[in-house]
This record gives sequence, C-alpha cells and structure tokens, in this order.
Amino acid sequence: MAGVHFAYNNFPSLLQLNMGIADRLDDNRAESFTILYCNFQKVEDTLIIESLEKVLRGSDVVVNSDKEYFFILPYTDKYGATIVKNMFEEFFDLYIPAYEASYPLNGETPEELLQSLQAGIKKRLNTYLECLDF
Repeated sequence: MAGVHFAYNNFPSLLQLNMGIADRLDDNRAESFTILYCNFQKVEDTLIIESLEKVLRGSDVVVNSDKEYFFILPYTDKYGATIVKNMFEEFFDLYIPAYEASYPLNGETPEELLQSLQAGIKKRLNTYLECLDF
C-alpha cells in the first residue's frame, strides 16, 4: 500500500492538518508524527515509485521537490521513521541521506517544524534545502 502523494506546495498545509489531528487525538503529546526527509538523487524514478508502493502505509503523506522527498508518518516516532528509511535503503540497496523531525518535539507550528528540519539537515547532511524556504 502506498502513501498518498500531494503537490509540494501543500507541504505546510499538510503539516498544519496533521498537527490539528494530533492535537485532537493525542492527549499525551508524544511524538505524534514524524517527518522523514530522504534524498533520492541517486535513485531512478521508476524505482522510487515502486518503493513508495512497497514501503509506505496508506496513511503516510508524500511530498517531493524533484528528488528531495518528505514523508509525514502519523503515529510514528523518530525510531519508526529510521525503520522506514532503512526499508528504503534495503529496497534500493543504497545508502540514503536522511533526517527526521517530530511533532511536537521539534516544533509546535509548521514554520518551527520546517526550520528545525532545515537546521537538522544542514547539520547532519551539510546541505541547505532551498525547497524548504516557503
């Protein structure tokens, strides 16, 4: 089952939606969802499409800017997101540069969460993603 793919310009709105759902349903304010960033630059497009169908759940959200992929994984903590990343690496038989940020731990608003994501990607992967400048 594949995640649901949305246009990249909807990313901040999708974060707001998932924050609203989490606030409504998750009283303990644990890691309600995690954003997993994956750089698929070294992967063929047809293989990416196939991997999305094999790895993701029907409740997962997919947005991408070229081969920069972002997955919103509901009810998933950073450990769970790392498992998803490992599944992609196993599927591709290739190391995938990745980073995770969770709500509300890494940000209480879409802007804060995207800033945290950008800062983490810059620190861990030494990359600045212009696509995160909304």
